[in-house]
Amino acid sequence: MEIFSDNAFAPTETGKLSDLLHNWREDALTFLHHDAPKLIVILVGAFVTIRVLHAVTSRITVLQTHRLPSGIRSQQVRTLAGVINGVGVAVVLFVAFLQILSLLGINLGPLLASAGIAGLAIGFGAQTLVHDVINGFFILMEDHFDIGDTIRTASVKGAVEQMSLRRTVLRDDDGTVHIIPNSQITIVSNMTRDWSQLALRVTVAYDEPSDRIVELLQKVGEDVRHDPAFEGDIVSDIQVPGIERVGNSEADYLMLVKTRPGKQYGVGRELRRRIKKDSRTRRSKHRAPAAYSWWIKTLRQPKT
Repeated sequence: MEIFSDNAFAPTETGKLSDLLHNWREDALTFLHHDAPKLIVILVGAFVTIRVLHAVTSRITVLQTHRLPSGIRSQQVRTLAGVINGVGVAVVLFVAFLQILSLLGINLGPLLASAGIAGLAIGFGAQTLVHDVINGFFILMEDHFDIGDTIRTASVKGAVEQMSLRRTVLRDDDGTVHIIPNSQITIVSNMTRDWSQLALRVTVAYDEPSDRIVELLQKVGEDVRHDPAFEGDIVSDIQVPGIERVGNSEADYLMLVKTRPGKQYGVGRELRRRIKKDSRTRRSKHRAPAAYSWWIKTLRQPKT
């Protein structure tokens, strides 16, 4: 019976190790000569693309911010630029990652299939979040409202205090803060976009001459229109179209005042004060205002 010692296998083991090291060396040289330059090109190209994208978005943000008449929309421009930059960087890195895996000889089929399944699972689990982000992106891009605007949406009315891709924060007249996910914003009523209009209704006794009432309201409107304290808030001449409604013993006269956003309330209060104070309404009997209208009841002077 022959007994083989361990030394009999030593040449074989040494040969296999030598062949393995030789193959590694050949593979390393091949990679350095053929694949390493491609890898460097991919990395440098991805880096340059990201830097160019960042520079372009930063430049757009600076230019748009300087062109704006106020700083209201600067947050929106910065948010949009950040979204574009972030999405662009993610796409560039993903493409570069796939190219590097292909150079390393890794089969991308199973990896992409696994990524697709994982993405589908995440999409089902976070579909509300995705809806918030997508809706918020289009709200910012299409400029539905600005910070400081008074809007009505999702059964809530208030001034916009904060905006992001995820949510919109409103504060109502009582000071209550409402946090609304952007996915819940389907219809937006913007009450301070470009200009606002005040419809002031004055109810006068039916027997009062219409020309005198219209002249009175026009005079009050002109005085407020040219008042230094209010001329910057009123964007056009105050209109008095005339009688809007006729009742049994009274007639409604309409005043239309076009103001800058949010300034209609102060202008309306000043108009009511001046109508009350005017010398030609000293014989008037005033009743409480209803909604945004001031009601004036003028009585006939008794015969002497």
